[in-house]
Amino acid sequence: MTERETKTAARRLPLITAAVVAGLAVGLAGIYAIGGFQSNAAAGCEAATALTNRLKPLARGEVAAVNVPNRPLRVPDLAFTDAAGKQTSLADWRGKTVLLNLWATWCVPCRTEMPALEALQQKLGGPNFEVVAINIDTRDAEKPKAWLKEVGIERLGYYADSSAKVFQDLKAIGRAFGMPTTLLIDRNGCELGTLAGPAEWASDDALKLIEAALRS
Repeated sequence: MTERETKTAARRLPLITAAVVAGLAVGLAGIYAIGGFQSNAAAGCEAATALTNRLKPLARGEVAAVNVPNRPLRVPDLAFTDAAGKQTSLADWRGKTVLLNLWATWCVPCRTEMPALEALQQKLGGPNFEVVAINIDTRDAEKPKAWLKEVGIERLGYYADSSAKVFQDLKAIGRAFGMPTTLLIDRNGCELGTLAGPAEWASDDALKLIEAALRS
């Protein structure tokens, strides 16, 4: 290396070092920001931890893919509409355990599991539990209603969000990765379990899991 090249390299070294340090700082800031966000989202759900610990052994068989969290997060107050087009939100179900399901007609696994969701609602739905299935079709608002009628889904309430913001809100807290997305939520709005993909929600395994959640 010539003397000129040596001097040039010497001048560049502080710049390179500064860039590396800045990059590390940004990365660490991102990590701490995510950690802080998760901490804030978990606030108020500490009491749900005892219940999730009891539920973990029950996430097996047909519901083995359900992720029962070590540190439950508070589910955002998702906004959507009912069958009459009236604005509603997840907060309207406080006091009830909820199986929240996001589905769409273009999602084949969503359509496949819909009869099981209806059967679950028929078996356990009542004052203490409800399946809240939210359609996120973004184009033809009548298409999902027509499909439900065609396949004979009658016991589930109809809820929709044509903007699909409910999916984005769950994605923001790391609880939505694909379709269908399903969350088991306690009466205080805290997550008890999350599943990306379909499940046999009317199976004995699913019933045992949800019945245990209802005994909180």
